[in-house]
Amino acid sequence: MTTTDIITRTELVNRAKALVPTLQEHANWNEDHQRLHEESIAALKQAGFLRLRTPKRYGGYEVNTRTLVEVLAEIGQGDGSTAWVAWVLAGNTWLIGCLPDAVQDEVFATPDALVSGTLAPTGKLESRNGGFVLNGGWHFHSGALHSQWSMLAAMSITPEGGPAPMVALVPTAALENLDDWDTSGLKGTGSVSSLAHDIFVPAKHVFSVISLLQGQSASELNAGAEIYRTPMIPTIGAAASGTPLGLAKAALANFFQRLPERGIAYTTYSRQAEAPITHLQVAEAAMKIDEAEFHSYRAADLVDAKAASGEAWTLVERTRVRMDTAMTARLAKEAIDILNTASGGSSIYRKVPIQRIARDIQAANLQGMIQPTTNLELYGRILCGLEPNTVNI
Repeated sequence: MTTTDIITRTELVNRAKALVPTLQEHANWNEDHQRLHEESIAALKQAGFLRLRTPKRYGGYEVNTRTLVEVLAEIGQGDGSTAWVAWVLAGNTWLIGCLPDAVQDEVFATPDALVSGTLAPTGKLESRNGGFVLNGGWHFHSGALHSQWSMLAAMSITPEGGPAPMVALVPTAALENLDDWDTSGLKGTGSVSSLAHDIFVPAKHVFSVISLLQGQSASELNAGAEIYRTPMIPTIGAAASGTPLGLAKAALANFFQRLPERGIAYTTYSRQAEAPITHLQVAEAAMKIDEAEFHSYRAADLVDAKAASGEAWTLVERTRVRMDTAMTARLAKEAIDILNTASGGSSIYRKVPIQRIARDIQAANLQGMIQPTTNLELYGRILCGLEPNTVNI
């Protein structure tokens, strides 16, 4: 076992900034091949970003949520798909840190172990021979093409005969990954569907979803680490805001990079930068990005504050984290839509990043935990004193 020297948020963010050119270089390849380039994964590994949420005793950084969000936002300025996969891998690595210490020893015996997964309970666990047998299929399995382990949600039956949502930890190599990832956005994530065919899962690798939702860690050695004291959905949800924020910042940077060389077709403006409409467009987009950053950081800071204080979460706080993440994505999309429209006909060439960014932010806004209208309804229900219509809070 090892420990990691203390590293600052500033240093990690600067490392992420340094990766942006490499990630940009592979972004179109990622789209064409519907997976991340191995050099992108290697760059994340070399920068230490596969250990952001790994316990310190295994050489990880145990960074808080705000640091994770800022790093993901920088990665997102290089490539949205890379940032998305990095978010999923970080979230599942964090979940491993909430499991029994013996399980952590097993997973983190491999340096920079990658853990993918999906929490949609579309599998079935049947008790058998002192363990369980896992069957089922899971869509949107981001990170499956790179991970060594997968955490997959499935339904089981309690001794009393009732339904019990569980998570099974299985070697990714035991799964069948389908070549079915053909999408309009976030194409580079390689979020294929995975199938389990009668996989035996030891009882020690099966865990209660309800316990994770409530923030009940089973780790004794991580009990003193703040990042493992928080419930699953706010923790993973707040971190999800990093990718949309990074995409919006990338769109603005790309727009300004192209601006000096552009005019406005069929007008007297030989320099787009001189047109009042351009001033209005960039000002509105920039303010929306500022607002998106506010929501992203507010969600992350609340998770970290709760972890530090140990105070119980209220329903309003839990649903507001989801709402903040959704607002980050919505505002980012609105900003990108403005900049995309302002980029002119020449921007439809694939070599111009705004097109890929626009597709990626559209896809991000459709993810179930992030989707703005779903979260608006949920947050509004709680503010009106009604019960939530989901357990995922």
